[in-house]
Amino acid sequence: MKFVIPTAFSPPAQFCEMAQLAEANGIDAVAISDHVAHPEHIASRYPYTPDGSIRWTEDTAWPDPWVSIGAMAAVTTRLRFVTNIYVLALRNPFLAAKAIATAAALSGDRVALGVGVGWCKEEFELSGQDFHTRGKRTDEMIEVMRKLWSGAYVEHAGRFYRFGRTRMLPAPAAPVPVYGGGLSEPALRRAARLDGWISDLHTSAELGEIAAKLRRYRAESGRADAPFGMIAACIDAFDPDSIRRLGDAGVTHYATAPWILYGGSWESLQDKRDGLRRFHDEVISKVRGL
Repeated sequence: MKFVIPTAFSPPAQFCEMAQLAEANGIDAVAISDHVAHPEHIASRYPYTPDGSIRWTEDTAWPDPWVSIGAMAAVTTRLRFVTNIYVLALRNPFLAAKAIATAAALSGDRVALGVGVGWCKEEFELSGQDFHTRGKRTDEMIEVMRKLWSGAYVEHAGRFYRFGRTRMLPAPAAPVPVYGGGLSEPALRRAARLDGWISDLHTSAELGEIAAKLRRYRAESGRADAPFGMIAACIDAFDPDSIRRLGDAGVTHYATAPWILYGGSWESLQDKRDGLRRFHDEVISKVRGL
């Protein structure tokens, strides 16, 4: 089992020390969330709460994921980084591919791309991107970016993007893993065709059901034997035994904010220091048999 912590809801000025603390205390990766801007009036329904309301306030900061990753990679050597999630269809595929490839090259290929199609129509309007084609564009954008990341001259003729022989450098030295987020059937089927899936907040039973569904979809797409990751945040598994059971169900990465588990706050860096050290001693070392 690998362990992941989030940067979401923490002050951006803490990110670099959080990354160093994570690396020193057995954490394998940091997950960086993404929003471009916060419209004052949002009519779109947030899909991950019962009443459709968002989980954050208008004062929450959402730093650019790839700038954040560059800063944290510069002060660490082993820690990996994953976006959780990056709303790819808000962007131009060339500009996104360039930022991701640069982060991969400068970090020593320690990045993974977690993508989702997004839910906030207002944010798409601000970015000048079509909200209604976001799913199909996301699929094609991944195809385009993987071509560009080869570092060779490539061309593409698709429904949304067309270009002649073009080369983009720097190129990642290793393939950038791409994970899918979301809970809808199209989202799960997309993730099954990719390298992994990133959860929302779930019970152990829900994660078991989703893992079984993903296995079925992977078999249908001919990818049953390919490596596949599941980055999961679980609301009823906190001790070593329950986390091991998640691993048995198919979860490969356990995502949590340890300082919150121990009664700390999102704002306190000292709570993060104490929480990460305690989580290493009480959970990570026991799961790994250290």
